[in-house]
Amino acid sequence: MAEAMKKAFVTGHPIKHSRSPMIHGHWLAKHGIDGSYQAIDVAPRDFADFLANMQANGYRGGNVTIPHKEAAFARVSRRDHAADEIGAVNTLWLDDGTLWGGNTDGHGFAANLDDYAAGWANGPAVVLGAGGASRAVIHALKERGVGDIRIVNRTLARAIELRDRFGAGVSAHELAATAELLGDAGLLVNTTALGMQGNEGLPADPTLLPDHAVVNDIVYVPLETPLLAAARARGLKTVDGLGMLLNQAVPGFERWFGVRPKVTAELRALIVADLVPKSPASKP
Repeated sequence: MAEAMKKAFVTGHPIKHSRSPMIHGHWLAKHGIDGSYQAIDVAPRDFADFLANMQANGYRGGNVTIPHKEAAFARVSRRDHAADEIGAVNTLWLDDGTLWGGNTDGHGFAANLDDYAAGWANGPAVVLGAGGASRAVIHALKERGVGDIRIVNRTLARAIELRDRFGAGVSAHELAATAELLGDAGLLVNTTALGMQGNEGLPADPTLLPDHAVVNDIVYVPLETPLLAAARARGLKTVDGLGMLLNQAVPGFERWFGVRPKVTAELRALIVADLVPKSPASKP
């Protein structure tokens, strides 16, 4: 009897913007795996039922994105260390019928910097923003041994919450302190939406950083944000956010389909081509 097709998914609300099906579809084809990975729009009120029926519907697991990451954290039976630390789940898998939840965003962040900025975990790190993405970044920084992590946020209380959550080596600061904090920083990470397409702006001034600093923006639309453009003009090493998206997908694919895929230049080019706005004349 032939083995049933291996099935996985990404769910959110909305979800049609997700490029995860393109990433996983590329790997499925590359490795010749009889499998599927589909985007499924699930409203928050239906999310609990979706999880309850996941195994019956033939899924081995999947990815979870906005707005379901915290709900998934609360509803899984077991969680990995990263999910517990970050407080959110972005990857689901079944193990002997038990629903597990993990978080691979921190892995994706660190692997992206490993690929493009060797030695990045050296010196103080300034993290702009105190939302869900910043939690993953701070977790990864602590895992890599960064001992001085400075969170800067418009609302100081949210930065303080993260300082208290992650403990020793993490400090909370108001926006007014940014310039002073950048003076000796080895890494600047933007996790805010400032610089995203339609929300252009500069969240910090990279000219205040030392010459050896690395600047990373987790935004990937556009690929070169105003922050990265300014940092590049200053002569600093810059890393865009696309690699974080690509690398966070690796552990889930391995769990569901049994092969650890690689993030290649070919895959990156495929997604970059999809990010470029298409003129009406170029549409099929």
